[in-house]
Amino acid sequence: MNAPKRVPSSFACKSYSRRNSFCREQNERHFNLAEPIPGPTLERFQTLAKELGVVLVLPYFERRQAGVYHNSAVVVDADGRDLGLYRKMHIPQDPGFEEKFYFTPGDLGFKTFDTAIGRIGVLICWDQWFPEAARLAALSGAWILFYPTAIGWKPAEPDSYAAYRDAWQTGMRGNAIHNGMYVAAVNRVGVEHEIEFWGASFVSDPMGRMIAAAGDGEETIVVECDPLKVEAARRGWPFLRDRRIDAYGGLLSRMTDD
Repeated sequence: MNAPKRVPSSFACKSYSRRNSFCREQNERHFNLAEPIPGPTLERFQTLAKELGVVLVLPYFERRQAGVYHNSAVVVDADGRDLGLYRKMHIPQDPGFEEKFYFTPGDLGFKTFDTAIGRIGVLICWDQWFPEAARLAALSGAWILFYPTAIGWKPAEPDSYAAYRDAWQTGMRGNAIHNGMYVAAVNRVGVEHEIEFWGASFVSDPMGRMIAAAGDGEETIVVECDPLKVEAARRGWPFLRDRRIDAYGGLLSRMTDD
């Protein structure tokens, strides 16, 4: 585990809103919103990270070249350095989430980043439902995992709200438990056409306890996280040690016959 040994780190999670969601419809003009990396948005936040002395996880609509665009997140260190990016690996397709029209699947794998506060992992939204991704971040030494997210529900389907939100929280807390790590789930807020984004950004500790949570509006929460609790969790429940890596070959297949 590549993390500070004694000094806890504080993390700020912000439930956020946005007015323009190009993913809602298939429209070629929305590709004009993409920026290359480096680009003006990254440069602005590099300056901000250096001024404040904080590590930033910056979601980014990346223009790689004409016709190739990614849903990405850039990690900016506390001195303003660009530490690299993660490109979303799992691309969904649902009504109101026309992501396959816009995004090329990531090709950088599941990366971790050595920052001023230790090694962190970054995944994006739909990635959160794939436990393999969180596990690979843990195996690469991350002690906290960040999920920039846009998840919500349709008010026309009121019976689904509690079930969807509970499933989301339970899944994120499960990722924390199974890997003995902190998880910061950062969700947007507000209503956009038929979708209401419920916010409720939260941080789970390595035992799956929700140690801080935001409401359903724009809000910033600051949470102190102790890397020594990651060490204790992984010693007490040594899931990483007890993995049967010789028996998981079936995970490399879409389906198995047995």
